[in-house]
Amino acid sequence: MKYTRTEIKDTVVGMGYKYFENNNYDVNIVGIRNTETQGKVTNRFDDKITISYKCENGFWNYHEFDCTTDPGLHWVDHPMLEKGVAILKPGQYRKSHKIRLHGGKYTALGQQNPVKVYRDNDKDDKYDFDESTVDEGLFGINIHRATSLEDKKSTLIGKWSAGCQVIAANKDWHEFLDICEKAREVWGNNFSYTLITSEDINSHSDKK
Repeated sequence: MKYTRTEIKDTVVGMGYKYFENNNYDVNIVGIRNTETQGKVTNRFDDKITISYKCENGFWNYHEFDCTTDPGLHWVDHPMLEKGVAILKPGQYRKSHKIRLHGGKYTALGQQNPVKVYRDNDKDDKYDFDESTVDEGLFGINIHRATSLEDKKSTLIGKWSAGCQVIAANKDWHEFLDICEKAREVWGNNFSYTLITSEDINSHSDKK
């Protein structure tokens, strides 16, 4: 499924979140969780991360990348914590990330302020979005890449995500990061992240 910037904006605004419209790389980073999978752990990069912004001349730019907003099968079945694997809860997280090293290895967007996650510990290969399990804090829910191989694209999530938002293709990742680095030069090292679902878009945009 491909989306448009207008659909993203209509959904973000319709849900009561902030959509940034200043010139010069005031970026909107919006993840879209695919709800057509009905919570099944597909272990595939079947979600989207989008980034939209006005450049210096005031013209809009919109980019959309294949990603996962969910943890991979390995960490669903073998959670790092006893209370279960982390699944980021949809919402808008203001100033949640900044550019820094991911795992001390390469430049990414690292979590710097609290986010909310569901905890799933029943290992049934189905994501549980249970409000009673919501956990809030600093969990290392970063935005980073999968494969490090130039011009390659990962197809299986596996260990790439234990709750992070992960872009599948190396080329896409560098395009995304380059935009964020330009935004940092103007607005400082603070990035908001908004996670919505494909169902939200159907409800709030012209798709309805």
